[in-house]
Order: sequence, then C-alpha cells, then structure tokens
Amino acid sequence: MKILVINCGSSSLKYQLFDMDNEEVLVKGLVERIGIDGSRLKQEKGEDEFIIEEDMKDHTQAVKHVFDALTDEDNGVISNLSEIDAVGHRFVHGGEKITSSVLIDDEVKKAVKEYSKFAPLHNPANMMGLEACEKLLPNVKNVAVFDTAFHQSMPEENFLYGIDYKYYEEQSIRKYGFHGTSHDFITQKTAELLGKDQSELNMISCHLGNGSSICAVKDGRSYDTSMGLTPLEGLVMGTRSGDLDPAVVTFLMDEYGYDTKKIDNVLNKESGVLGVSGVSSDFRDLEDAANNGNKRAEIALKMFANRAKRYIAGYMAEVGNVEAIVFTGGIGENSITMREDIMNGFEQFGIKIDSEKNNVRGGAHLISTDDSRVKVFVVATNEELMIARDTKRLV
Repeated sequence: MKILVINCGSSSLKYQLFDMDNEEVLVKGLVERIGIDGSRLKQEKGEDEFIIEEDMKDHTQAVKHVFDALTDEDNGVISNLSEIDAVGHRFVHGGEKITSSVLIDDEVKKAVKEYSKFAPLHNPANMMGLEACEKLLPNVKNVAVFDTAFHQSMPEENFLYGIDYKYYEEQSIRKYGFHGTSHDFITQKTAELLGKDQSELNMISCHLGNGSSICAVKDGRSYDTSMGLTPLEGLVMGTRSGDLDPAVVTFLMDEYGYDTKKIDNVLNKESGVLGVSGVSSDFRDLEDAANNGNKRAEIALKMFANRAKRYIAGYMAEVGNVEAIVFTGGIGENSITMREDIMNGFEQFGIKIDSEKNNVRGGAHLISTDDSRVKVFVVATNEELMIARDTKRLV
C-alpha cells in the first residue's frame, strides 16, 4: 500500500511517499516559494536529487509538479498516479470538533475553515493542499491528521484560561496545544524503548526546534502542554515570544501605535531568540555568536534553557512518577550543549545525564546515567510516518 503524505505551508509543500507494507520511504521532497518568483521543487530518492525550477502560482500547480516528479521516467518511483492508494495531510488546528485523525468529508472541511481563525497561516494552506489533491486525484481518499488532536485528552483545569468562562463557551478560547503528532510518536516510541504499555507511561516530551513545545504525558495521554490557543504560547522560540505578561501587548500597541496585525507580526516573527539576540533564529548561529562573546546571543540561549527547565520541572510535579524525559525536534535531537544546559540543575532531583552518552544526534539513545532516577532519551521524531500510519488505518 502506497501512501503520499503532504504537509503544506503558506508558500511551501513537503511530501513523502511511503510503501506501508514495510514503512519504507520511497521518496521525499520539498517545494518552496509557491506563488513567489523562483519556485523550486527538490526531490530526494536515496542520495539522488531531482530538481524542478519553474514558477508555481498556487498549490494546485505545486501538487501537479509533485505528481510529475513522482512519476518521472528517470527520477520517479511510480509508473502512474494509480499506484497512490491514499493521501495523508497534516492539518494544524482541529479545535474541539476533531479529536483524532479522520477521513476528510464536508464536515471536516467545515471545521477546518471554522478554526482557521486560530491558525490563519496554517489551516488555509493545509486546505489548499487538500483541494489540489482532490482535483488531481479525484478517486483517492484523503485523511487529515491534526496537530491539536493528541492534546484533546487534557483536563479542563489544564486547558482553560483564567478569563471569563463565557469566552470559552462563546468563542472556544482555550489551550489546544500543537506538535501533537510529534508528541504522540515520541510517546509511542518511548513506551517501546521502556518495554511497557503506553497506557501506563508517565513522561515529559520536549519537542524543541524553531517552534518548540513541551508536553506532560500521563498514563500515555497528553495531560498538559506549553503551547496554547495558538503556537505562540509557551517557550521562547526562534521568532516567537512565548509566555509574556498580556499587558506587554496593549502597552506596545499604545506606545507605538501598532494595530493587531502589526503586534501579531512582532510577537510571532520578530521576537524569541531572534529578537533578544539580534543575531538569528537559528540556534547554531546563536551558539557561534555566544562562543565569540556576543552577550545578547548568550542571554537568548539561557532564556530558552531556563524556560524549558521551568516547564519540565512543573510538569514533573503535575504528572508525578515521571519515568522518562525525551528530547526531540531539530534542537532537541541535535544540540548537545542545549540538552546539557536544560538538564543542568536536575541533579538535585536525582536526574543526571551522561556527557559521553549525550554526545549523539538523532536516532534513539539513552543519555542519562545508570543511576539516574528518571531516564533521559534523545529520540528522532517522525511526524510523516505517524500521518502515514493513521492514513493506512483509516482507509
């Protein structure tokens, strides 16, 4: 069974084609600058690369180029599109109406459009990818896998905000959480590594990248998470502010005359470690700058580590009897020094990482000492595989 997984951004499209008989990735690719001059598709098959450079005015054209690349006589992996049995789509926000992965129908589309108000950059782009596939593959089933779905198990005391309850009743304003597909994968994988049933697992999942979130997992399900109504809440991130006093927003609007669009852009795209450091949103650049004496880059890195410590420690108290802390995502999997900085101080709770074991990137590795009270792992996430698995199950 061959399943195509599509992840659409506002001007980009990532894809992978899986043979689900053995969960093998047959090919993967990225389309960039959709609707912008200089559109480009790059497809990878093993170590071979295939590139198409041609303007693509919208996602329909981008998807058509993906299909052309998949079936290319010299560089493709299938002879024709009839070999694709189903398409799995990553959707960001399903609100309270969609609590698990689903076959896409009119009701699902309606919910996606309704919750676009909370994910205006993501849900419309996800819909464009779906509509392109429906147009070009009219007889193939489509499945939606939602970032928010894994977190629908959170109790009310963890997802409600301290504002008038009517705003929840009338506008559905609450914490939803994101990176759910990644946290779900990491939870399943950690249960396997520990040799226990997922329903008995208590752990902290740390998805750290340009966008970062930490999830408290209790009895194998999401119990609390750092992102909120939108992906802006929680940790200091690449360009996102994370937690701050809400009065900062109104103060900046009053003092600088910002409208809602401008303040949204400030908090989402001009803040985080980029805003603090003035250097970059890329943590590799920040580490280089800090090592060369850049004080603001050093402060930005410390802010990130301290915020992560705060969430991990708080979630340990919430969950109780935590058996594992797991790092994943671009930073979590690859930054040896950031993992060390975050875990520094947890020795007082009997949690220790081994510097030699921690000298790893990606894969699945135990990095804690033999006598650590809680096991600490690095586990590479695989959201695309999770989407493919859910798609296979549903079709």
